[in-house]
Amino acid sequence: MTDAPATPLVLRSHERGITTLTLDSPHNRNALSTRLVAELHQALADAAADQGTRAVVLTHTGTTFCAGADLSEATSGAATDGPLGLARLLRGIVALPKPVVARVTGHVRAGGLGLLGACDISAAGPGATFAFTEARLGLAPAVISLPLLPRLDPRAAGRYYLTGEKFDAAEAARIGLVTLAADDVDSGLAPVLDGLRKGSPQGLAESKKLVTAQVLDTFDRDTEALAERSAALFGSAEAREGMTAFLERRAPAWAR
Repeated sequence: MTDAPATPLVLRSHERGITTLTLDSPHNRNALSTRLVAELHQALADAAADQGTRAVVLTHTGTTFCAGADLSEATSGAATDGPLGLARLLRGIVALPKPVVARVTGHVRAGGLGLLGACDISAAGPGATFAFTEARLGLAPAVISLPLLPRLDPRAAGRYYLTGEKFDAAEAARIGLVTLAADDVDSGLAPVLDGLRKGSPQGLAESKKLVTAQVLDTFDRDTEALAERSAALFGSAEAREGMTAFLERRAPAWAR
């Protein structure tokens, strides 16, 4: 007797040229576990190969779009691909020959912001909140800077990277983290998706190359160094204290 297949963490659907990939790992707030990253990577590759797909929508179940790294894996040593695996996923989104659109109605933290940075277009609703929480854990937003820093307002990046403050969808749109903030995210995305459906496969792919060239140059130049920096931080004593404190719902040793 064989074991039943595991329930997918990335759900797939398709309608009128749009493939929707839904992060569905509510037990850890859609954290970027090894398994979720692998499933999302494969789902994106399948969408890229599908001639009927004009664009991909990346969305989520529950109240959190993505909480970032799976800290349970990170503290237990169970993560198998770590920062380099995340870098490959983010580069895959940027380099996908089809537009990727993020639909966000919940919270986004740390590494989840890297997903938004990698997407071509993103829309956030009034329930969305955002925060770069890495510095509070003894970490830094290293790998996710690859798609983010070429697109973010520099002053805003300096503030939010350092403070870990929470901000809303309107501020996310102001600083370039998302494309638009809308009271009704689906109404806001309707003209965007309608426009993408009218694009030719070649026209969309070549147009995307023009607007992602700088970001891909950043990946090609800095991926190895930033992945090594991130891995070193995750392995440090200070980060272990920060992550453990977070999981135990207590203040870390350095908090004042």
